[in-house]
Amino acid sequence: MNPWPIGKFVSQAHGTNVLTTPILYSFRRCPYAMRARLAILSSQTPVILREILLRDKAPEFLAVSPSGTVPCLVTQDSVIDESLDVMKWALAQNDPDQLLDMPDAGWDLISETDGSFKQALDRTKYAARYPEQNTDEQRAIAGDFLSRLDQQIDQWLFGHVTIADQAILPFVRQFAFIDKAWFDAQPWPNLQAWLDRFLISDEFTTIMPKYAKWHVGDIDFTFPNATDAK
Repeated sequence: MNPWPIGKFVSQAHGTNVLTTPILYSFRRCPYAMRARLAILSSQTPVILREILLRDKAPEFLAVSPSGTVPCLVTQDSVIDESLDVMKWALAQNDPDQLLDMPDAGWDLISETDGSFKQALDRTKYAARYPEQNTDEQRAIAGDFLSRLDQQIDQWLFGHVTIADQAILPFVRQFAFIDKAWFDAQPWPNLQAWLDRFLISDEFTTIMPKYAKWHVGDIDFTFPNATDAK
């Protein structure tokens, strides 16, 4: 059974304005925002994309985001403030690639990614923030999880691309580029090929152009564009 039902909505409405197109507050390099953009691209559900700088968050963003983190999706009647909920919202609108067609094990992998793997990733990437932690031990914890992913992958995690692939790949990318030479030297051929395919894919190219920081009064940018290839 899916442990994350669609719609963990945490607040209501975007002021008194009626939104005809949802607004996605995003940050290009954030893996949580990347996974949200991937699902929105897959669903071909248009949103207004507003790029937020994490070190200089727009007051308008903070006014609607309960957590002050990206991604944050503002719809006509709700604010969705968790990345997986944004993904599930998008795929509930349209799921042409059947990304939600996935065994329960996929949800378990996503949960582990967002839990112990992300914790070990942060303690490896931002070691100076965690002086009490042993970086090598944290890298090994992350490596154990990646080794299991490597054994699971046969092109995709479950035979065809699913929400698990989209939810996990941005974090594997983040970990890999802590020390790409070290990552490439590990005995993870399936995992490495999986990541490489992602990095050269049309989907990755489409979600990763550089966006200017959003300011009030800027012309709205719709994502995905009508010309964006899936």
